[in-house]
Amino acid sequence: MARHRHGKKDVHGILLLDKPTGLTSNRALQIAKRIYQAAKAGHTGSLDPLATGMLPICFGAATRVSSFLLEANKSYRVAARLGIATDSGDSEGRITATADVPPLDESEVRSVLANYLGRTEQIPPMHSALKHEGKRLYELARAGVEVAREARSVDIDAIELEALEATEIRFSVRCSKGTYVRTLAEDIARDLGTLAHVTALRRTKVEPFVAGGMVSLDTLEATETEGAAALQALLQPVDSPLYTMPRIDLQEEACARLCNGQPVPAESGWPATRVRLYDPGCAFFGIGEIDSTGRLLPRRIFPGLSAWN
Repeated sequence: MARHRHGKKDVHGILLLDKPTGLTSNRALQIAKRIYQAAKAGHTGSLDPLATGMLPICFGAATRVSSFLLEANKSYRVAARLGIATDSGDSEGRITATADVPPLDESEVRSVLANYLGRTEQIPPMHSALKHEGKRLYELARAGVEVAREARSVDIDAIELEALEATEIRFSVRCSKGTYVRTLAEDIARDLGTLAHVTALRRTKVEPFVAGGMVSLDTLEATETEGAAALQALLQPVDSPLYTMPRIDLQEEACARLCNGQPVPAESGWPATRVRLYDPGCAFFGIGEIDSTGRLLPRRIFPGLSAWN
């Protein structure tokens, strides 16, 4: 592990941090970066301070695959308080309206939830990071300004009722990127004839990762005392988000050429698509693409992961 000036290290991999409530995603990132003494790090898919759960933090070369995690489907568990709306859509906001909650039974609620399966339209909330004329919507919202937002299509792959009480609904959802769970809870409440705001939100999965791989801050801080090797053992491999790409294992000459930016002839049977590249020692070192002329082209090479670069 190379060390940089100011004591920073070359760390490569993905930490599936179990972010606690009350902490911003950036603050969680800075804590993890300090513990690993990492020269380079970034998180994928912010979680609100209220929210808990899976926050992938990419170190080193893994920052260059973060876009694949941003595009991935996510899963959440949600609790929403019925009968009260807030300006932020969650319990940290100011109450803007109240409404009676009609008597609800589970079959009725399950029917409403089922209506959201598949492609659905959402109007992004004002309390979001989207931009309008160069300013974040949440900045405008805090200044008391509301602007028109265009509806966006999102996909709901699964949604299940977990519990129903007189003034609370709890459900789980698996959805595409860009889905605003606060807006989803508000829309569901509207269809039930009332209002709602989110009181608890937990992200349980960022595909392909599952909840079992998450690491709490307490565990991370305790592992810090065990040294760099123990911390490295908590990380997912850099290539783990690329599982849908076919794998290509290469010989030394091809590795060297690709790492120098040169194409190599594709072998018969290799798929004409983007592929993961591995050296003779089975070390992942980049992403390539096999074009229609039968060449394997280097598309993204990851310094520091293989002897060939």
